[in-house]
Amino acid sequence: MKKLITITSIAIATSLTGCLKDDSFLQKSPTDVFSEEQMWSDPTVTITWLGNAYSRYYDIETVEDWQTMVNFNDAFPSDNGVYWRVQNSEWGYGEWGSWDYGYIRDLNLFIKKCTAAEKLKESDRNRFVAEARFLRASYYFELVKRMGGVPLLLEPEQYDFGGDPTYLQHPRAKESAIYDFVISEAEAIKDILPTSTAEKGRATKGAALAMQARAALYAGSIAKYGVNTPSVTLPGGEVGIPAEKASAYYQKALQVAKDIIEGKAGEYTLYKEKQGDLVENFAALFTSKSNNKEAIFVEDYKLQSGKVHPYTIQNQPRYTAEEQEGGRINPSLNLALQFEKLDNTFAPFVTKNGSDYAYYNTPSEIFAGRDARLGGTILLPGTLFKGKPVDIWAGLQLPDGSVVTSSNPGGTQKINNVDYQAVGFDGPINGYAFSAQTGFYVRKYLDPTTGSGQRGVQSDVWFIRYRLGEIYLIAAEAAFELTEKATAATYLNTLRARAGLTTPLTAADVTFDRIVHERRVELAFEGHTLFDMKRWRLAHIVWDGNPITAAELNTNLGVASKRNTQPWGLWPYKIHDPGNPNHGKWIFKEVLPNRVNASDRFRFGNYYSFIGDNVISRNPQIIRNPNQ
Repeated sequence: MKKLITITSIAIATSLTGCLKDDSFLQKSPTDVFSEEQMWSDPTVTITWLGNAYSRYYDIETVEDWQTMVNFNDAFPSDNGVYWRVQNSEWGYGEWGSWDYGYIRDLNLFIKKCTAAEKLKESDRNRFVAEARFLRASYYFELVKRMGGVPLLLEPEQYDFGGDPTYLQHPRAKESAIYDFVISEAEAIKDILPTSTAEKGRATKGAALAMQARAALYAGSIAKYGVNTPSVTLPGGEVGIPAEKASAYYQKALQVAKDIIEGKAGEYTLYKEKQGDLVENFAALFTSKSNNKEAIFVEDYKLQSGKVHPYTIQNQPRYTAEEQEGGRINPSLNLALQFEKLDNTFAPFVTKNGSDYAYYNTPSEIFAGRDARLGGTILLPGTLFKGKPVDIWAGLQLPDGSVVTSSNPGGTQKINNVDYQAVGFDGPINGYAFSAQTGFYVRKYLDPTTGSGQRGVQSDVWFIRYRLGEIYLIAAEAAFELTEKATAATYLNTLRARAGLTTPLTAADVTFDRIVHERRVELAFEGHTLFDMKRWRLAHIVWDGNPITAAELNTNLGVASKRNTQPWGLWPYKIHDPGNPNHGKWIFKEVLPNRVNASDRFRFGNYYSFIGDNVISRNPQIIRNPNQ
């Protein structure tokens, strides 16, 4: 009887629409059962299986999982069912873990069989194998970021039913060995993969090099900063990388990043299609697929093929939404404060003028003169989305200092027997789900296309896994760690100029704090925060379990070790004082949303995720992670 390879129709459809750029191929009807002969002789069948493997790519903080974007206090979850994220002070040891050796075995089988598939054209066969090796290396990278060293299996193993499974039990490799594998595997496949900036959803030379650069940077950071947490190690090296390895890893990261920037993987360029409006330009970087040469490797979506996601429905301004739904991700004041003024200085938003409030003519005026990435990342009060105003304000401030507001979005109250709108249609209202409870909505990845906020349509904005902006940051960080500060400044200045910061940083300006800051404002909500804090061994300092005061919130801006345990907000209020020159103007107050009643604490045992008891019981050679 012929051996059959079965793949569900849903999985095939998902994989094809997500990974193949040819629209005509995307529209082909899938088949759900293939013979072994078809699999290894027909490239359209082979690539269908490979497409399914792409669909299993492991991510965090994606457009399909908005809740993971509010985990680290750069945002508040404005959803009744998710308030527990700001009401639970500790993360479990199993958070962020993964252990999918079924996926690894599938890829190992594919690599072995495809390598031997002589009926496939050599060029097709080589590319397919290189793609599978890329996906396998990508998953090992995800494993090592979460778990530390893991068993490194590069061949498909099969139980012989002989009663003794010990030959299938393998110990954990050193953490450094897994990073070395990812780096070397990228090196081995980079020239087999196409050099194409047009290809975004499948592995290319650019994607392989981007993975290699990121992995080398992570390994270098753990080697350098791991000395600050000596208890976060294991004697066999399964957790922890020797400090003497740091320099070589940084050198590799810098060289590979340079290769990408200099065009050796294709002509990738920073997105600058809307230079007349730098805020819109940064926002469009994440939503525009037209002439976007900054994106290197993405999870793509296609409206015409039915592969869409609900990110815009879940997070659009609710008042003007096409479905009256949205508003879940509320970026925090903590994050907003990180965006500098255009003179390269850090400063709180001015809410007081001596003992009085500072008054503004519009609710957006307080944010003027800042890094354009602020407005490109966060929807600010008084700005527009899809051409409609974002109506965020918390109440009417009366002359006696009291506030008149409403418990309903856009609600009215009587003042001297006259009805006045007393709160914005988008809130903020404490505890009111889907209102802007921090005074902000998210902007990054929000789809401006008509219909994207409708349940029957949704969005096909892609999720960017690797982009050139991050590569500049990798180059800058690696150069800084190698004491090449002038080089680091050059890379940082390129990104900062795009954001309107036109006074160049000097070599002396480039510090560790600066490196951390630039990553935070450039890469917010892109899945980097957790792993950055872990590799720099800052997580237990930044999330130390203690509350934040308003005074503390506004000090030490731009300091890498600044605590960030609770998401604060900044609420606008409209002055109601007819006859007073300030009537109709705006003031602002720092507010801690009342659903926030805990302070995040990251324990030493959180640096590496828990390896399940079921894994260890099946394989006694697996040792536990430290501090658990």
